Amino acid sequence: MFRAAVDIQPACLGLYCGRTVLSVNGSVETYGECGVCPRGQRTDDNKICRECMGSPDRYDWLYLGFMAMLPLVLHWFFIEWYSGKKSSRALLQHVTALFECSVAAIVTLLVSDPVGSVHIHSCKVKKLSDWYTMLYNPSPDYITTVHCTHEAVYPLYTIVFIYYAFCLVLMMLLRPLLVKKIACGLGKSDRFKSIYAALYFFPILTVLQAVGGGLLYYAFPYIILVLSLVTLAVYMSASEVESFKDLLVRKKRLVVLFSHWLLHAYGIISISKLDKLEQDLPLLALVPAPALFYLLTAKYTEPSRILSEGGNGH
Repeated sequence: MFRAAVDIQPACLGLYCGRTVLSVNGSVETYGECGVCPRGQRTDDNKICRECMGSPDRYDWLYLGFMAMLPLVLHWFFIEWYSGKKSSRALLQHVTALFECSVAAIVTLLVSDPVGSVHIHSCKVKKLSDWYTMLYNPSPDYITTVHCTHEAVYPLYTIVFIYYAFCLVLMMLLRPLLVKKIACGLGKSDRFKSIYAALYFFPILTVLQAVGGGLLYYAFPYIILVLSLVTLAVYMSASEVESFKDLLVRKKRLVVLFSHWLLHAYGIISISKLDKLEQDLPLLALVPAPALFYLLTAKYTEPSRILSEGGNGH
């Protein structure tokens, strides 16, 4: 009767150390020494390295979507920030940024395993420590460390870096030519400021993913909701929007409003995961609530009104 190799070999220590399968003969598997699992594999309950053959679940895709949106939103912000009032020229840059990120996302999926398909194989995320396997290398004798660092959440950790690399390459290939052609009215120092900004925020996003990828995986729905609420309130306050009429004055304000509503919806869907549609879908009705609350109460919080009423009281 066959007994697995793990029963007769020394115990494999460490939370993420495992034995690779050297050969398979019928129902008999031969295992190697305890160590790091190859890329694309993670340990099972028996400390055997198994290939990641699963598919990302809905929450995994929502996380990847969030990480893909970050550079796009930052591109749009800095394009708008440095374009001034030249909205027609900014629009073309917005479209180009969307094209760059979309192509980068598609290419990233195509080069991931299995190559040539937009479907990817992945390992299931079980807990936060799966993102930080380098912190769990065992030291059996308290002197020698057995290095078992590998991507237990394959490919959710490294695929983001690949995507950012493609975004950066495409931006450097396309955007300078476009900006040089359409931004003739801007000064030489102002033409490429949105591109210079990207050269700063891409390294920041890379470090953020490298250090806080696991934390972002569990916190991103709440980050989306909080940031989208704060930025919407700041924008409406800075634009002096106090009524529905003020929103209709400029189309740009409506675009910003609907964009924030999409982010609200994305955050709500990420939190609920839409596991129970009959319970979760009605939550989307809350999407316009923050904007409606702001518009209905803005006139009561106008500083000049508060100061005038305070003066009348004295």
